[in-house]
Amino acid sequence: MNWLVNLYYESPLSTSNFVDWLDIGLLTYIIYRLFVVIRGTRGQQVVIGLGLLVFVFAVSKLAGLSTMSWVLDHLAVYVALALLILFQEDIRRALARAGGTVFRSSANITDARMLEEVIKALFNLAHRKIGALVVIERGASLNRHAEEAHTINAKVSAELLQSIFHPSSPLHDGAVIIQAHTIASAGVFVPISLGKDIPRAYGTRHRAAIGLTEATDAICIVVSEERGTVVLVKDGKMIPVADPNDLRHLLLEKMEELPASPEELTSGENGVARG
Repeated sequence: MNWLVNLYYESPLSTSNFVDWLDIGLLTYIIYRLFVVIRGTRGQQVVIGLGLLVFVFAVSKLAGLSTMSWVLDHLAVYVALALLILFQEDIRRALARAGGTVFRSSANITDARMLEEVIKALFNLAHRKIGALVVIERGASLNRHAEEAHTINAKVSAELLQSIFHPSSPLHDGAVIIQAHTIASAGVFVPISLGKDIPRAYGTRHRAAIGLTEATDAICIVVSEERGTVVLVKDGKMIPVADPNDLRHLLLEKMEELPASPEELTSGENGVARG
């Protein structure tokens, strides 16, 4: 146990002041946020393994195991580079979500009238079995997708949405992005999710909605042209919607939520959940 006592006296804790405690507090918060980000994901076991390596490295230093210390010291850089390459997509998604949470705009406060227009349009389209994909921006910006499509910048209305998704419209195959309570863009083509656990019954629109909501905190509503059903997609999970009241309840609930933590993304079976 002497090495623990020596570790304490060699650490800043033995002569700590306010700045030291602030330093420790910030480091603790960063570690906590990292744990929240990776908990329930494939990175969880990797981080646990890294923690064990750090522990072994610290023990080898204190115990004077020079060979072990040398090996771990030289492996550290290569391990870090390998992790950045292997988990670049997970890191990008985590940073996008973190940025969306910090800079969440007041313009994204729920607009009841806008939601009613969206609900009316989508269920009219579902009744006629006309496919549709509506994306509602929340914290994370969707400008990168919106700027590559046709600019609309019009007030949200059921009539306009139905005309955009009508089969005769040149924009009907793409998505509609709603930003700050307005239809910002139409004919938006969103990269689809390549996840293998998505049921085959779901098509391109559903895969696009899953892919976008995995990377951002946006909410997507999809109308299936084959089945005439409505599905709400958030955090990569599909939530079947029974009727307009059900969709209204879900939208009001989900619009007020902060971006979900990654452990919520992995819950549910076959990528379909009922929230």
